[in-house]
Amino acid sequence: MNRKPTFRSISTAIGLLAAAGILAVALSGCDSDGHAAASVAAQPSAPIPVDTVRVISRRLDTSINLPGELQPYQEVRVFPRVSGFVQWIGVDRGSKVKKGQLLAILTAPEIVAQKAAAQSQLMSAENQRIAGEAKLAADQATWLRLKAASATPGAISDEELDMADKAAQADRARVVALQHTTDAARANLHAAQEMEGYLRIYAPFDGVVTRRNVHPGALVGPETGSSSEHSMVRIEEVAHLRLVVAVPEADVAGIESGARVSFTVPAFPGRTFTGTIARLADSIDVSTRTMPVEADVWNPRMELSSGMFPQVSWPVHRPAPSLFVPQSSVARSADQAYLLRIRDGKVEQVTVTTGASVGNLTEVFGDLHAGDEVALHPTDDLHAGTQVQPQEKPLPM
Repeated sequence: MNRKPTFRSISTAIGLLAAAGILAVALSGCDSDGHAAASVAAQPSAPIPVDTVRVISRRLDTSINLPGELQPYQEVRVFPRVSGFVQWIGVDRGSKVKKGQLLAILTAPEIVAQKAAAQSQLMSAENQRIAGEAKLAADQATWLRLKAASATPGAISDEELDMADKAAQADRARVVALQHTTDAARANLHAAQEMEGYLRIYAPFDGVVTRRNVHPGALVGPETGSSSEHSMVRIEEVAHLRLVVAVPEADVAGIESGARVSFTVPAFPGRTFTGTIARLADSIDVSTRTMPVEADVWNPRMELSSGMFPQVSWPVHRPAPSLFVPQSSVARSADQAYLLRIRDGKVEQVTVTTGASVGNLTEVFGDLHAGDEVALHPTDDLHAGTQVQPQEKPLPM
């Protein structure tokens, strides 16, 4: 018996046919998209456009600000060479003195007594020498008379003549000894006079008294380890000053003796002073990695004072030309600085160290050459080997 298809069976068949059609379309679409993705991946990516500049070579000629210190050209703490009491002192803090000027007078009775004793010894030695020379002259005359008389046979015995000769020889030796005694006494007197001269204190050079530590009646004496801070006065030469600057190790190669440097001090805002580089330590301080360099500063009007801390505009030069790039070209990681060099359309990373900066340019040291092309603004998407399209820009100055 044949059955007629019901409405439910017809609907089911239609649904199956529709599902089969949708599946076929989906499979067809997936195959098409897969081919398209593979096709896109197979095509090479376009080079990234990058702004670039050229590395330049030129001599570094700039200046850096460094702290300095003004020191006196000469400084001395004046101590007496002998012990004594201050009888008179003619200078005080701020007194201007000239070389050889009398500063103070001391009194020491024992030194005066030593001088008087030396004078007495010299006089005694001189008198003994004169007496010895007189006795030598008398004995010499006696020997000559006896020698003349001995020409007559039997008048003078040989023994008498020998005794007279021996006496004259002894007198000569005694006179020589007395002469030595006299010379020693004269030397002692000269030493006593020198000691007495030490009671007068004179200025060793032109300068200014910056400290006075004693007054009349004070007991003073030669310098010892425990009294190094108790000098009579301290004198400094400030018409001529030393400007001491600690120059960093990286900048010592270009120091030129005789070059002029300028500096300012807080005491005279708006004014600039100058000095001339005169002395180099030629030794690096291992604790600070700096070299002390001195410049001569003439201070005829006594405006500047020792102990001032000026700001120095220090000239920086290199013995040979250096390479420069814009500051924006230097990229930094955690432990190094580097540039992105463009060569044959590809990025290369070059490790560098930086030096001084001049305007918008910075000094770099590394595996670079003048004319190399580097990225003006390194970015995170530029890595070694990246294909780029360089677009050269003028160098910012």
